[in-house]
Amino acid sequence: MITPTLLGTAVIPNNGGELRLTQRGNDFSIHLKGLRGELMNSRVHSSELALAELGCAHLQGVQNTTVLVGGLGMGFTLAAALKATTKSSTIEVAELVPEVAEWNKGPLGECAGRPIDDKRTVVRLGDVAALFKTNKPSYDAILLDVDNGPEGFTHADNNNLYSLNSLLAIKQTLRPKGVLAIWSAWHDPTFTQQLKKARFKEDVKTVRVWQSATKLQNT
Repeated sequence: MITPTLLGTAVIPNNGGELRLTQRGNDFSIHLKGLRGELMNSRVHSSELALAELGCAHLQGVQNTTVLVGGLGMGFTLAAALKATTKSSTIEVAELVPEVAEWNKGPLGECAGRPIDDKRTVVRLGDVAALFKTNKPSYDAILLDVDNGPEGFTHADNNNLYSLNSLLAIKQTLRPKGVLAIWSAWHDPTFTQQLKKARFKEDVKTVRVWQSATKLQNT
């Protein structure tokens, strides 16, 4: 058995814990120190791809669109968003932990085809929630892959990201017919009620037994 090699560590802001990047053979893993199980692995990324494919399906062939990806991770959602949109589109990716962006500029970036280097990619370091405070319709699609879904997991402040007030702010930043797509490890009935209050039209798509993405149409 190949022993994993520690490639880097990073502190999540606001006492969120420590991220650890490891490599075993050709596989990369990001996990939270002291927590059993991985946050993500380069071998398993079908749901990350589905998030972008579902969230950007309405943008095929449409020029000059802008997509926001919340959470860079290993770059798979970003790569899929670039593939799903036109050459005139811009893909903004918000990443809370600066080291994660640096890891994607190194060997980790090869896993998803180095999407961070694409000229259409704009990296915004910081909390993705800060981008929703403008209340200006700026995005044709917003793809959120933060934690395990609506219930904060690695970062306590992410609970606020899925609150009713936050959903209303997100809705304001979507352009007409824009789509909000959210990765979730499970279906959350309470969150569904929040979405209805924010007047989103919900469509849940199950990717695997334990992975799903919710596509939400702005009306």
